[in-house]
Parts: sequence; structure tokens; C-alpha cells
Amino acid sequence: MRQSLALYGEVMRRMRPYLGRLTLAIAGATAAALVEVLKPWPLKIVIDNVLRGAPLTESRLPPMSSGGLLTACCIGLVVLYGILGIITVVESYITISIGQRMVNDLRARLFEHLQRLSLSFHRRREIGDLMVRIAYDTFSIQTIAISGLFPVLSAMVLLAGMFIVMVRVDHTLTLTALAVVPLLFILIALISSRIDRLATGARVWESRLYTVAHQALAAIHVVQAFSRESDSYDEFMRSSTESLGQTLRLYIFQTIYTGAVSVLIAGGTAAVIYLGARHVMVGTLTIGELVVFTAYLASLYAPVNQIFQTWGVVETAKAGFRRCLELLEMEPEVTDRPGARILGNARGAIEFDQVVFGYDPAHPVLKGISMHIEPGERVAIVGSSGAGKSTVASLLARFYEPQAGSIRVDGFDIRDLTLESLRRSLALVLQPPLVLSSTIRANIALGRPGASEREIANAARMARLDPVVAAMPHGIDELVGQGGHSLSEGEAQRVTIARALVKNAPILIMDEPTSALDNETETLVMAAVQELMRARTTLVIAHRLSTIRDANRIVVLHNGKIEEQGTFDDLLARGGFFSYLYNLQSFSETAASGG
Repeated sequence: MRQSLALYGEVMRRMRPYLGRLTLAIAGATAAALVEVLKPWPLKIVIDNVLRGAPLTESRLPPMSSGGLLTACCIGLVVLYGILGIITVVESYITISIGQRMVNDLRARLFEHLQRLSLSFHRRREIGDLMVRIAYDTFSIQTIAISGLFPVLSAMVLLAGMFIVMVRVDHTLTLTALAVVPLLFILIALISSRIDRLATGARVWESRLYTVAHQALAAIHVVQAFSRESDSYDEFMRSSTESLGQTLRLYIFQTIYTGAVSVLIAGGTAAVIYLGARHVMVGTLTIGELVVFTAYLASLYAPVNQIFQTWGVVETAKAGFRRCLELLEMEPEVTDRPGARILGNARGAIEFDQVVFGYDPAHPVLKGISMHIEPGERVAIVGSSGAGKSTVASLLARFYEPQAGSIRVDGFDIRDLTLESLRRSLALVLQPPLVLSSTIRANIALGRPGASEREIANAARMARLDPVVAAMPHGIDELVGQGGHSLSEGEAQRVTIARALVKNAPILIMDEPTSALDNETETLVMAAVQELMRARTTLVIAHRLSTIRDANRIVVLHNGKIEEQGTFDDLLARGGFFSYLYNLQSFSETAASGG
């Protein structure tokens, strides 16, 4: 109960920006309630004063014949329904617009928050689950607000008006009509937790279905290459069947609940009709008054029925809204410290001081790394697979925080710098190459959105993209498809290099930038970036050891520690771990070429 109240409180807090619109909607509900109160009276006048000939008392209407009174009542009934229709349309527009704006606000807040959450969070979460929360769970706030809280407010206004009028007609019948309300609350208490569990389970399985579909389609080339289509299909169908089964159980339970509500309201209606007929038989109530009371009863039960019928839907929505709040309550692991300073025009001095880090803190990848990189120095990081080469780059960009030690840029601990200013000073070429589903121009400009046409064209030329662009029908404005699938891996890598070139940052991080390129293209691209690296601090995560001959210094990682460091020739002459890696790689390349 406390959790439900907290959820409703959060929804009401998010309704505050729309208080003006909400006030108009409540005013519309009040006006609709007044019209509902008046609706049965033309029919009462027709029955008691036109058909039975009883004199019209307590009325400001001028004297008129039975025919004139009948005509007036019919016209009045049409006018009342017309007014009610207009009010309903306006009220529906206002409430739906409020709900949609709340959904949009929640989606924006959720998406923004997900972008700020650290990479460690995204490594643990499934994309399918996050997509379901953004696309579908966000609608829960509209369901709760528009199908839950607002109907309660409007129903209370209507119930108050109906109660006052109905008590004046017959207080015994009014109390009888309201006797079913406690029974409805008991019904809710019995089934709400069950609906909540079923709804949460349905959401979880739906997220699992999206995850399975996303993984299979994202890796479709692997699925086809290994002829795993049948296995992928079977896994998808298992998830789909379980998701639909869970949803079916939820719908069945909601239908049973809906039927129970209808039966209780029907019982209340039958009791009122029975007692009302008895009152007419003994003369304490006229037929017209019974008709009016029965009409009021329908108007009384309509909002009550709406509230309790939608309660199951609201319970389902609560599960979705709770899933959204769970994400919003997660704090980013990497954030700006209070009073964080802005890194201005960085010189590019970098220092790692006894840095310890592990994706699982119990199993560190880096074990006390210390090194100093001078401004403008070109340093290569090498080592066997899993040695922590890419981790060094990720820590410098503050994608993760070290468990111990510190990293400094220009003498400042990067944890004391704003994330935006630190990353503005870095240009990254990551592995695998990340290309968005957009044009080549937009992908290059991602490095610096304000880049001019000339700068973008120059970056494309330096990255040796000119032949690629020339071969495309729309040139640099060619759409490259989801993940850059219309590009070869080498072409995609050159797009990311052009992106780093156009950013023109003082520190350049290249994580195996030529691993996807053939020897000819690799030579062209490396030649193109030589001028860029010459004036900037460059950190190259190298896989092909032959590409780092010109590095000022090579740092060799082994088992999470710096095994050795020096120039290419010095390390070869030393005959240590670097020499072992180089000879091993040279032997593999020679064997692969058949030499």
C-alpha cells in the first residue's frame, strides 16, 4: 500500500507542470456533472406532468399546454446531450494531451538518464529490456494519470452532485445504491497484488522477447554463417510463447475481475429497482421519480464502474511505471564532482599513478599502472589479449573510474574535471568502428557538429574516404544503413578516423585503428594521420606491432602490469616480452601468407 501511494505521489508530482490544463479538465468534469444531474429531469416531466397530467410545481417555466411541454422537454433533452458531448470532447482532448506530454517528459528524462549512466551499467543490461522500458513502460504514467487519478477526481465531483440530488429523492435507495462500494474495495484488496505480480511478469517476459529478437537480428551474419537460423527461431518462439502465455494469464485475471465488478454493480441496481418499485406501490415515490432515480443510478454507477473497471489496468501500469522509476533511481557511477573545474586548452600531459582497475573489482585488470606521457608524445600500448590495453583508454576517457590510484591530465586529477570538458579534449577511434545509421557527412560531423563543409571534406580526404564517397550515388550524403552495414569494415573504420580528425582535439586515442584495414589501406590511413599525431599527444592501442615503429615510446602490458617500455628498436634488442610478441606475430603472419 505504501509503495502504491508513493507511485501515485510521483505521478501527481509529474502532473504539476500541467496544473493549468488539469484545472480546465476538472472544470469540464464539474460542468459535465451538472449536466448529468439535469439529464433525467425532462423525462420525469414527460412522465409525471405530460402523461399523468400532474400540475407542474416549483418551476420557472411559463404555463404551457401538454404538447408544448412535451416539445420543450424533447428540445431540452437534445440541448443537454449536445452540451455534454461538447464538454466531453474538450475534456478528452485536454486530458489526453496532458497524458501524452507526461509520456514524452518521462521518455525524455529516461533517455537522458540512460545516456548518463556509466558503461558498466550498459555492459550489464540487455538492450531489449531498455527498449521496452522506453517505448512501452513510459505509457504507464498516462494510464495511471488519465485512467486512474483524473477519473477519480472527476468521479468524486459527479458522485457528490448525484449523492445530493439522490438523497433528496429517496435516502433509503441512495444508501442501498452505495452499499456495493465497500464490496468493490474488498474485491480490489483481494486481487490487486495478484494483478501486480502478473503484470510485472508479463513485462519481464516481453523484455526478454525483445532482447532475443535484437540479439538475433544484430548478429544475423553470424547466425547465417553458422546455420543457426533454426536454433535462433526456436529460442525466439519459446520467448514469444512464454510472453504471450504470461500476458494471457494477466488478461484472464483482469476479465474475471471486470466480470465480478459488473455483477456487484448489477446486484446494486437490482436492489434499488426492487426497493424503488415497492416505494411506488405504497405511494412514497412517483413513477417519474423512480425513473429519475434509476437514471441517476446509472450516472452514479458509471464513474464507480469506470474507476473499478480500470483499476486492473492501472495495476498493470503501476508495474511499468515502477520499472521506469527503477532506472531513474540508478545513479551514474561516473559523475562530475561538486566544484569540478573545466579543462581549458589542454597541453596533453597525461599521468597514470598506481592505477588499479577491474570490471569486477575482485579480479583487477590493471594492477598498479604508472606512466607519464609528455605533451605531443606518441605512445603505443601493446600486450597480449586481455592485458588491459583498451582499459587504459577507457579509464583516460572516464568511461570507468579506477578502484585505486589516479589519472591526471595537465596535472589535474581527471575526477576533478568536468566530464564534458575532459572528453572535449579527447578524440577517439575505437574498436569496433561505430557508425550511425545516417549519412557519411553526419557520421564525420559527429566529432564536431559545428564543423564546416570544408573541414568535413578535408577530414574525409585525409582518412582516404574520397574513393568511397565518389563511388556512392549521393556522395558524402549517402545513407550508410544501420551500423554502417553498407560499408566494409575498413571503410567504416576510415569514417571513424575522419570523425576523430575533424574533432581536432589535443589528445588522440586510437584503439587498434587499423585492425580492420588491409595492408594497402592501412598504409594510406596511417600516412594520413601522421601529421595529426605529430602535434598532439597520441595514445595508440596497437595490435599489429609492425605499425608502431615510429612511436616515441612503447609500453608493454602483461598480467595487468607494465612489463617493459622503450622504443621499438630498444625493446626488440632487449629480447624481452615485446620481442617474444613481435616474433610470434611475425611467424603467424608469415605462416598465414604461405611463406
